[in-house]
Amino acid sequence: MPAMHEALVGVAVFVCLAGASLVSLAICDKLPSHHRRDDTNDVVRLTANLFVVMTSLVLGLMINSAKNTFESIDHNVHAYATELILLDRVLKQYGPETEPVRQPLIAYVQRVVDASSPSQPTPIVANRLSELLLTEIGNRLSAIVPPDAAHVSLLQDIRERLEKVLEMRWVLVEQSEGQIPRPLIIMLVAWLMLIFGSFGFRAPRNAIVIGSFVLAAALIACALYLILDMDVPFSGPIQISPAPLQRALAEMKQ
Repeated sequence: MPAMHEALVGVAVFVCLAGASLVSLAICDKLPSHHRRDDTNDVVRLTANLFVVMTSLVLGLMINSAKNTFESIDHNVHAYATELILLDRVLKQYGPETEPVRQPLIAYVQRVVDASSPSQPTPIVANRLSELLLTEIGNRLSAIVPPDAAHVSLLQDIRERLEKVLEMRWVLVEQSEGQIPRPLIIMLVAWLMLIFGSFGFRAPRNAIVIGSFVLAAALIACALYLILDMDVPFSGPIQISPAPLQRALAEMKQ
């Protein structure tokens, strides 16, 4: 889910929750008298309390899911940066023959670092040119002929590490999408609308009440926005730090 979509979801949630409470507040006095009795109000409150509990559980599960996703990808980014450094070191160990291979590798890491800045909408490691650079590394490796058994072993190690880098890259690409299902978000918003609607039922009409409804809706919308943003760690205000990849690039350029 792109960052713009997450923001739109947050705005939509705010409008739905604030609207549910204010509409309930506005139409309550227009309902027939038997709909505004104390026993009706008690049933409405009890029903809302049921969904308060369920909403709390679902929000807890969403926060835990987003947190686990964020931590998993952060761990993978650190591991990915480590594999890139080790690949570059084995290339250096092989000798000057691998210098043409290191050039596209350094260019690839540079693009990854550039793509991880907040101004770039492209998720980290998920652009077409980066994939072409990795393909070029493989093509240049194929042109190297090892002169002895020691270099044959090093070349095999290089190829294995390149395969590991390619595998981890695709893992990160696949993880760049959100893990929280949309039907769950829709159901949660529907429950919250019911809860906020119950707030406005038979509530007094004054600025304090209306301001409380609007403020509560804004805070819930912001919380959902941050949960969804954390679930997509390569965009929005909560992002995976590019520091491991920046250190890898600095190490390669030494």
